[in-house]
Amino acid sequence: MAETTVPVEWVASSKKDFLRFPEEVQSEMGFGLYVAQRGGKHDGAKVMKGFGDAGVVELIEDHQGDTYRCVYTVRFASAVYVLHAFQKKSKSGVATPKADLDLIRRRLKAAQDDHHTKRKGQGS
Repeated sequence: MAETTVPVEWVASSKKDFLRFPEEVQSEMGFGLYVAQRGGKHDGAKVMKGFGDAGVVELIEDHQGDTYRCVYTVRFASAVYVLHAFQKKSKSGVATPKADLDLIRRRLKAAQDDHHTKRKGQGS
């Protein structure tokens, strides 16, 4: 892993949603985010399909019969952007619901805009 640690940027309500998870889930996913901040990939992280590259990743944690997901992107060298944190409600199938995928796409665009704005502010 890299020597530097980049910051975590929380998009929209993702931090508030993440903080609603059980402590054990927050701890495990928090470690996964830390690994991403250091340039690595947690063993429990998997690339989300449908986003064109390996830059959108999700952490999945099961806890007491419930499934929690935290989706982030590492497309930008300046930060790890957390796009969405949610409890998967559907018991049928493992696919991420379309409404959540649409939200992730909108927030990915917001993260891209934020990244470009910050780069302009630094004169690059």
